[in-house]
Amino acid sequence: MKIVCVGRNYREHAKELGNDVPKEPLIFLKPQSSVIKNGDSIVLPPQSKQVEFEGEIGVVVGHTLRRATNTEAKDAVKSVVAVNDVTARDLQRSDSQWTRAKGFDTFCPVGEAVPAPDDLSGLTVVTRVNGQERQRATGAEMVFPIPDVLAYVSHIMTLEPGDLVLMGTPAGVGKLSPGDEVEVEVVGHSRVRNPVTDIQ
Repeated sequence: MKIVCVGRNYREHAKELGNDVPKEPLIFLKPQSSVIKNGDSIVLPPQSKQVEFEGEIGVVVGHTLRRATNTEAKDAVKSVVAVNDVTARDLQRSDSQWTRAKGFDTFCPVGEAVPAPDDLSGLTVVTRVNGQERQRATGAEMVFPIPDVLAYVSHIMTLEPGDLVLMGTPAGVGKLSPGDEVEVEVVGHSRVRNPVTDIQ
């Protein structure tokens, strides 16, 4: 399994970090070793002073996509899943690429994958920290819709069954501290909830 992510796919999120909206999908990878499940702890690394949550809609690919059309890409979406693209924001700003900021162990909490609905644009992602809503947006608000992203990626790298593609985070990201609990929900479909700790 590989984890492909899209950056700055919501206009307001790009704006809140002072970035322009990209002209085509801005993609990066997270390592499989960053994945944790519901209930596992997000561990804050000592290298960062500003670890932030990023609630996202994730999709699991059901069959191989290579140089796919948008229609082929949409048909390949097997499941949707709630994902938290945890990010060391200070390291993201200091590095010229994002592998370190996005790749720490525990930086990819993933909820249960459930069958994808027909209307991917109607999916809603919500993030709560300590029970307080911090993010909310729909697939319709994405700069690049889900099928477009999958088709674009498939012209760069072959997407294989089981690959996870994260579709970007909406505005409202914020810092996590030890003792917090963060929950990402794809409303009516999937959720993942995780406590936050320091390295013991």
